[in-house]
Amino acid sequence: MIAPGFAQTMARYNHWQNRALYGAADGLPEEERRKDRGAFFKSIHGTLNHLLWADTIWMSRLAGIAKPPGGITGSVTFHDDWARLKRERADFDASIITWADGLDEAWLAEDLVWHSGAINADVVRPRWLAVVHVFNRQTHHRGQVHAMLTAAGAKTEDTDLIFM
Repeated sequence: MIAPGFAQTMARYNHWQNRALYGAADGLPEEERRKDRGAFFKSIHGTLNHLLWADTIWMSRLAGIAKPPGGITGSVTFHDDWARLKRERADFDASIITWADGLDEAWLAEDLVWHSGAINADVVRPRWLAVVHVFNRQTHHRGQVHAMLTAAGAKTEDTDLIFM
């Protein structure tokens, strides 16, 4: 099991990395951010959209916030406007930090029960495992974005957690 400090550190890492990725993506023209680069969610913009949408889905399960509209397929257009996507990402990262700062070990030890649209089934897992999944998934998708940014010629920042 994890301790609350893990979630608190990872929430801050998530925010730090998102600021860096969005900063690098800001230096690209709109068409470069939306270009299909062969990734699972096609483009930089689409992958960043999916990442925010999925974070919102998970926080609806973990923190009781409103579930976002649509499903995985439509997640790539969660916020079509780049400026709005950037603003919503920054605001949501602050919310994730606030949520993580309020966690305790008793809450983490309990089970989370939800219906997964991805597998169309009810799922029961320890909350701590769901929290680890959230941060692992964020890192995975940011890695995809980092690779696309690098291929597009954007300058990215360090990603090492130890240097945060």
